[in-house]
Amino acid sequence: MSYIKIRNLNFSYKDDEGNPESVLRDLSLDIKKGEYVAVLGHNGSGKSTLAKLLNLVIDDYDYFEGSIEIDGVEISSSDMTEDDIYELRKKVGMVFQNPDNQIVATIVEEDVAFGPENLGLPREEIRRRVDEALATVGMTEYSRHEPHRLSGGQKQRIAIAGIIAMRPECIIFDESTAMLDPMGRREVVDTMEKLNREEGKTIITITHYMDEAVRADRVVVIDDGRIILDGKPSEIFAEADKLRACGLDLPQCSDLVLRLRSRGIKIDGEINTPEECAEAIYKAFKKS
Repeated sequence: MSYIKIRNLNFSYKDDEGNPESVLRDLSLDIKKGEYVAVLGHNGSGKSTLAKLLNLVIDDYDYFEGSIEIDGVEISSSDMTEDDIYELRKKVGMVFQNPDNQIVATIVEEDVAFGPENLGLPREEIRRRVDEALATVGMTEYSRHEPHRLSGGQKQRIAIAGIIAMRPECIIFDESTAMLDPMGRREVVDTMEKLNREEGKTIITITHYMDEAVRADRVVVIDDGRIILDGKPSEIFAEADKLRACGLDLPQCSDLVLRLRSRGIKIDGEINTPEECAEAIYKAFKKS
């Protein structure tokens, strides 16, 4: 059964004159509980709008057609109450692009506690959740630090810890590594993988970094509000022409392997990571 089920979704914003400007077009998508999905698309393709609809950040449905279900509940229903929205927001957490926009306290552990406190949890439960969340993102030693003194990657891990402490079943990362240096991006992507592999969280990462997308179990490509590709990373990045046609590049490893294969060098298997790429190339040249 799908944890997230989207059917024939059409969504438009209002332009300056109040007219609908289409962003998502007849989009259908199923995401199972526990999946790790990367959503790709150029700027303006609609991927961030989709993320905000799933988290109910956008709840203006004047120009909405189709349906979105989360854990069996249709979030677009006119029967939704404020309490229903509140309950659904607890199931889907969201980490935004700029961690400074999500950090609200002057001490790390107080910031992580902010969400659980708003859930009205007992003090002992909040303490336990904060400690567990900081341990999950590897930031326990910074619990008493001031967030503004941390690096970008560390700040983003604190923002993630704040979401984890609220115990959502699904976490959406909306361009969450876009403002980070390579080390910070690696820290955040490692955390995504850990949450998925070890905690069983459903992870949806909206990104334009191809080398991040290859680490997901599944890649969905959106162009002009429509899904044009959906499959395993190795399947998606074999579609070089389609990706380039919608303004996307290939991961370095995929590009290298395609170039070598086009020159008659036999490289077997699915190649996603630099380690897999290095091993496959070594085997190919060892045989030749």
